[in-house]
Amino acid sequence: MAVKIGEKIKRLRIANDLTQEELARRTDLTKGYISQLERDLTSPSLATLYEILDVLGETLSDFFEEKVGQEAVVYTGKDRKILASSTGDCRIELLVAASQKRDMEPVLVTLTPGARGPEDRPHHGQEFGYVMEGTLSLAFGRNRHELSAGDCFYFSADKRHSVVNSGPETARILWVVTPPTF
Repeated sequence: MAVKIGEKIKRLRIANDLTQEELARRTDLTKGYISQLERDLTSPSLATLYEILDVLGETLSDFFEEKVGQEAVVYTGKDRKILASSTGDCRIELLVAASQKRDMEPVLVTLTPGARGPEDRPHHGQEFGYVMEGTLSLAFGRNRHELSAGDCFYFSADKRHSVVNSGPETARILWVVTPPTF
């Protein structure tokens, strides 16, 4: 199936509330060229396409990516996936379907009293966690940090790290990783 570059450019232009004349002015092209391009009567060079997409706030890779339907915005409890590596003491739920293909990966970690989360080796990226319930001990490199409900952590994942539920109640942590690692 051939990619209709002109149609896609026209949709982006309209979504950005630009006229053909305004897009032409911002890209140093003529209105006539933009008109022909949008009707697929001509094809842009890669450099010209890049310049047009830059004005329209789109990357080349996103422009050519085949999208099936609209990307979901809201995810409900039925969309969650329990990771196979979860045990009864440590449960890890993927909150967003296909988050491994995105920039961030939000998960819900539930730990029973005394339970340990998986130890993570140093890797590229950053991690954020918000303790929703309970208390936990965060091991980050050689340091330990005690957190309670309402506390949060944020770190570059360049050291070994893990959590242990150090309290008498179940602990729940909203954990966000970038890039996705779970």
